[in-house]
Amino acid sequence: MRIYKAKDYKDMSRKAANMLSAQVIMKPNCVLGLATGSSPVGTYDQLVEWYNKGDLDFSEVTSVNLDEYKGLDAENDQSYRYFMNQHLFSRVNINPGRTYLPNGMEMDEAAECSRYSALIHELGGIDMQLLGLGHNGHIGFNEPGAAFEKDVHCVQLTETTINANKRFFASAEDVPKKAYTMGIKTIMQAKKIVVIVSGADKAEIVKKAFFGPVTPQVPASILQMHNDVTLIADEAALSLV
Repeated sequence: MRIYKAKDYKDMSRKAANMLSAQVIMKPNCVLGLATGSSPVGTYDQLVEWYNKGDLDFSEVTSVNLDEYKGLDAENDQSYRYFMNQHLFSRVNINPGRTYLPNGMEMDEAAECSRYSALIHELGGIDMQLLGLGHNGHIGFNEPGAAFEKDVHCVQLTETTINANKRFFASAEDVPKKAYTMGIKTIMQAKKIVVIVSGADKAEIVKKAFFGPVTPQVPASILQMHNDVTLIADEAALSLV
């Protein structure tokens, strides 16, 4: 595992964007695994800036997202499809038909999990997967205790995750209680993984995930076993290691 210390969130975002842009330049038809939430916003802004300067071309890129809330359609402003459209897809020349997320409106969980797993397989797998890190060590929506061997699945969100996400909704009651997510196994099959973490509030989980024992109680700890992981974290997030 490579660990890059960034000065702050902006520096972390730029370093992560550097890695993603290098992947696109080296393999224009690559498959990027993308994430949502506050962590990658700066990374996407940086990619858009370089695209606008003519430094990047996304026309052959395919993207697959980690997760999507069950029960939210693409037009819902809290759906992850909406988030990706706002922060990246509508701002660069990526083909909208090659941007994939789980279908939150599919009520047949088994069918949707099977479809999304098959899609990733048909694309030849993920060349580079971008990840954030939850306060409880979750990656995607793989919560503590989740089996490492799982493929795409539908999860019941924990109270911790619901509370972390309620700031985006009118109330905690409005936060969806389930989500489709790539499983740990799916994530671990990516050829390269880039993890971005910012802030002193993540320092404790950074220490547990990347410097502690590998355990399903800290889902991100499994990343220690991957052969090509880069952790990009700011000084605050690395303050305990």
